[in-house]
Amino acid sequence: MLKSLDSLLIDSLSSFEASLGYRFKDKSLLLNSLVHKSYSNEQKSFKYINNEKLELLGDAVLGMIVLEYLYKRFFNLSEGEIVKIKSFVVSEPSLAIFASSIDLGRYLLLSKGEDNTGGRCRPSILADAFEAIIGAIYLDGGFIAAKGFLLPLLIKKVDSINSDDSSVDYKTLLQEYSQSQFKVVPEYTILNEYGPDHDKKFKVAAYIGDRFLAEAMGSSKKDAEQNAAKLACKVLNIKSGKMF
Repeated sequence: MLKSLDSLLIDSLSSFEASLGYRFKDKSLLLNSLVHKSYSNEQKSFKYINNEKLELLGDAVLGMIVLEYLYKRFFNLSEGEIVKIKSFVVSEPSLAIFASSIDLGRYLLLSKGEDNTGGRCRPSILADAFEAIIGAIYLDGGFIAAKGFLLPLLIKKVDSINSDDSSVDYKTLLQEYSQSQFKVVPEYTILNEYGPDHDKKFKVAAYIGDRFLAEAMGSSKKDAEQNAAKLACKVLNIKSGKMF
């Protein structure tokens, strides 16, 4: 496959290796990690090549590396607290930030349609591709290589969690308060949807029982609910706790 690639793509792979700080012995693994399924559907020469299987593998390797690191660093925390931190670190927004830090979107192979509708900046595509990169490095250099690549990003992320407001799970905070005070769980109602399918915005309202608390916007239903929960916590004067 690599022999048939044009020189511009080969140069792009070399440039991305420099951004990664890792040199692949098997360049085809690197290439596969960058091929989005939309590109393989559009390009006949890539018909059976995309990064989905590498993403699956990378997800498992990522989870192992993160858990090992958190276990060793926070030996005094409970299982539930470790799981909470891990869930935040491996969430789509966090992985998309990791991907952006290595300029991953620039090197992705996307269909023209996906590219023209902002695919290079879409969090879901970036997060999946980042996991595929981890899977590719693992196959090429083993667990130690994958760990060496991920740890600097992981350490920086964990160090920033307590000063980062986005690390607070306001939906959980609001739910715990609501159950303890009112014996019910909060409810969220979609008030409206805006924009085209590839860039949709949602407006969501948060309630406890019949009481309206707040409404907020988000780029997904989940984000909108989280933003509404955050405002609801302010209305109810619920203090946000830190992860550790």
